[in-house]
Amino acid sequence: MKRILKMIGLSLLGIIFLGIIGVVLFMTFSPQFGSSLSKEQKADYSQLQNFKNGKFQNQQPSPMDMDFRKVFKEMVNKSPNRSPNENIAVQKIDSALIFSLNAETTRLTWFGHATFLLEMDGKKIFIDPMLSKSPSPVSFAGSKRFSDEIPIEASNLPFIDAVILSHDHYDHLDFKTIKQLKNKVGQFYAPLGVGNHLKSWGIDTSIIHKLNWGDSIQHDHINLVCAPARHFSGRGFFDRATTLWCSWIIQGKKDNIFFSGDSGYGPHFKEIGDQYGPFDISLLECGQYNENWKHLHMMPEGTAQAAVDLKSKLMMPIHWGAFTLAFHDWTDPAERAVAKAKELNMPITTPEIGEPVVLGEKYFPNEKWWTNYITQ
Repeated sequence: MKRILKMIGLSLLGIIFLGIIGVVLFMTFSPQFGSSLSKEQKADYSQLQNFKNGKFQNQQPSPMDMDFRKVFKEMVNKSPNRSPNENIAVQKIDSALIFSLNAETTRLTWFGHATFLLEMDGKKIFIDPMLSKSPSPVSFAGSKRFSDEIPIEASNLPFIDAVILSHDHYDHLDFKTIKQLKNKVGQFYAPLGVGNHLKSWGIDTSIIHKLNWGDSIQHDHINLVCAPARHFSGRGFFDRATTLWCSWIIQGKKDNIFFSGDSGYGPHFKEIGDQYGPFDISLLECGQYNENWKHLHMMPEGTAQAAVDLKSKLMMPIHWGAFTLAFHDWTDPAERAVAKAKELNMPITTPEIGEPVVLGEKYFPNEKWWTNYITQ
């Protein structure tokens, strides 16, 4: 009997070992995981203030304080409202309307979560394009998109002048989307290290621009500034914080836009507001938060305060509306941000997915459209 139990135990260990080897090989050779820093890059980055011991650093300590008992309790006692009660309808974009937009008009179209098509000064800029069904390295895993459709498929998009990336997490940098877009994009702008992924996916290095916090670059007459965020990065088990994460300041002829990427609340918002504000609109992370990782993802009340710190004329809560990546109800980010914005007298816009926001207009979308998808 002991011999049989020993054989069973050894067999189980062998299966586990082979499974681990299989996962490691899959992550090593599957292209969607991207590419690591070279020794030369690590040596170059070691001279930077925000890169120490082989990893990029936040400006202030940003621990993930995991209370596993609470996390387990939240996982077991799932709210019925963690996702909509039915497929979310989106407003579709006619590609002809993209071509016909007046060059003087600044228009933002939200694709859900953190993806935007920005049309500004005659240029078309895609911000953190993620068009896949799931923010995951494999299509069969991960949370599924709340909507069956997106505003416009990659194949129907016109030439995109620039893609701007905030960091390399799967819900912001999607392998499949980049492969779909790569032949119709003029330039890519990304924080340090993220360009390695793009290069490994077939993007010509001549159109990849790599920036550190505080760096700026001109795209024609539009000024792009890579600014700090409070977050982390990584696409595998062993590459956490080896590429940089950032927010972006997008300065056109008449409009000034802030995009937060992913970020916990911190003093960097006021510093950015003092140096680069006021902003005509701030697109601010407002979902997938939890007390355990509040230093890395803002609570909605922090989102509204960040808009004030940035000297924003208008704020829009983002990083919600497309996927379930945390334990809160899927509508909580918008509800709480709207309430806090009202308290702080901060104008807020809450468009439907695909509904355009045109800067300079007197009125902005602010209907609580998400109430149509709540389980009673």
